[in-house]
Amino acid sequence: MIPYTGGMLNTHGALSFQLPGQHGRELRHVTVIPYTRMPNTRTATVADAALITAHRRAMFASMPNPNEVVLNKMSRHFEPWVRERLGDGRYMGWIVEENGVAVASAGMIVLDWPPHPLHPSSDKRAYVLNVYVEPRFRKRGLARGLIKRCLNEARRRGIGVVTLHASDAGRPLYESYGFGATSEMLYVIPDKSES
Repeated sequence: MIPYTGGMLNTHGALSFQLPGQHGRELRHVTVIPYTRMPNTRTATVADAALITAHRRAMFASMPNPNEVVLNKMSRHFEPWVRERLGDGRYMGWIVEENGVAVASAGMIVLDWPPHPLHPSSDKRAYVLNVYVEPRFRKRGLARGLIKRCLNEARRRGIGVVTLHASDAGRPLYESYGFGATSEMLYVIPDKSES
């Protein structure tokens, strides 16, 4: 048995500790990563509607000033929306699982869009949405892998323009793939029924 000091589990479940070096004169830092199956990415199905809804809600809840009432209302309306679109193929989604547990997901829809200088002979754009990674699984490349799948699917479909809305936390990842800010503006028509 080898003596060690300072054993600690990190956020990924790895045990880090120090071992005596040769002849016990210096310490070596050692990290032991427990056996875990590599993350598996699969295509989302209708059965994933509740999971995708929960991830979407968590994504918005992690942004500044979340409104719980609005998030609950959105979730009630989003779940049947995404279930229908998963069923007919209008929503494409991917789920990352580790040891059988869903830890990340992302989706993409194809938008009908008029020909544009960026795509003069195409009437479609892709929109990436619901990119979410459970907090303890972040910084492991899972979101990067999901974005890559979305871009590959758009490419496979012959779609040359992909858009998304980025949180401040997600912006560096998207920029690393070549996404850039646009001149798009947004206006929300006030809902008089809720005043």
